[in-house]
Amino acid sequence: MDELTHFNEAGRGKMVDVSDKQESHRVAIARGSIKMKKETFARVAAGTMKKGDVLGVAQVAGIMGVKKTADLIPMCHNIFISGSDIDFEMDEKNNRIGIVATVKNTGQTGVEMEALTAVSVTALTIYDMCKAIDKEMVIEEIYLEEKTGGKSGRFVHSRKNV
Repeated sequence: MDELTHFNEAGRGKMVDVSDKQESHRVAIARGSIKMKKETFARVAAGTMKKGDVLGVAQVAGIMGVKKTADLIPMCHNIFISGSDIDFEMDEKNNRIGIVATVKNTGQTGVEMEALTAVSVTALTIYDMCKAIDKEMVIEEIYLEEKTGGKSGRFVHSRKNV
């Protein structure tokens, strides 16, 4: 198992020093989903929620989450983001909205936390916009699907293409 790098010699948290790391092009893709009642799903899909375009607002919120990750996760570096996008996979059969976040940069540290934050904030925004009619929504299975770049190279989650 790799050594944990976010702790100093006294065992307290620290921000990892990346000043000696090589810059590389990095991409991270994270996934998650939110399950809801059939009626809620239908209204989101049709764009007829009282609060407006749920997916449009959630997409912008997810991208804003990417840009605020270092403010939310204590040991994350404040990094330059070169690109960020959120896609939705509408699963009518299961009343589930899949969320896929892709984040890119060229730098000394990766964008995995930014992609995971994007999925989380996107799902929370959907919940917030729909909670008046469906408090039983469930945010599910947020995970890093894939990342490229950096010293550790490529990672692909075992769930990809399952």
